[in-house]
Amino acid sequence: MSIMSYNGGAVIAMVGKDCVAVAADLRFGIQAQTISMDFQKVFEMGPRLYIGLAGLATDVQTVAQRLKFRINLYELRENRAIKPKTFMSVVSNLLYERRFGPYFIEPVIAGIDPITEKPYIASLDLIGCPMETEDFVVSGTCSEQMYGMCESLWEPNLEPDDLFETISQALMNSVDRDAVSGWGAVVHIIEKDKVTTRTLKARMD
Repeated sequence: MSIMSYNGGAVIAMVGKDCVAVAADLRFGIQAQTISMDFQKVFEMGPRLYIGLAGLATDVQTVAQRLKFRINLYELRENRAIKPKTFMSVVSNLLYERRFGPYFIEPVIAGIDPITEKPYIASLDLIGCPMETEDFVVSGTCSEQMYGMCESLWEPNLEPDDLFETISQALMNSVDRDAVSGWGAVVHIIEKDKVTTRTLKARMD
């Protein structure tokens, strides 16, 4: 078994019309044994900036704390909110510094630019190679299933409510086909004036 799938997990981000969504499952387990159903994988890094971390649970928590520390330093030094694209570079640098003994995580970034108010999503691999797209990014143990669902359901310029429905259906139907992710999910819908967080009930088997 790959170390990336030791704890399981699924994270997904999707772009809509002037909004962006990020969602993740809530399971924390060790291989096939489920330990808890409230494990946080999506972290708020700014007012309209979130990161989802799929992979080894210890590294999820370590990287989230280190990124928050670096963002606090950036905002103290620059005296302004960090842009999502700049944050992607911060994440990439953090991961590439440890490329010979990497953090076993694959991050997904979702946010809205504080100046242009354009939605932004990106994903990175475990040594920090970025991929920026205009539709959706996925990460975790059921990424093939999530790609299939997103290709089927996503369409451009979705309104926030439609985006919520689309990302929820994509995630829920994907984790149902994966033994090590699921057990509930959390969805954040990020708009330029508010962030809506909803928790989804899912199959518990």
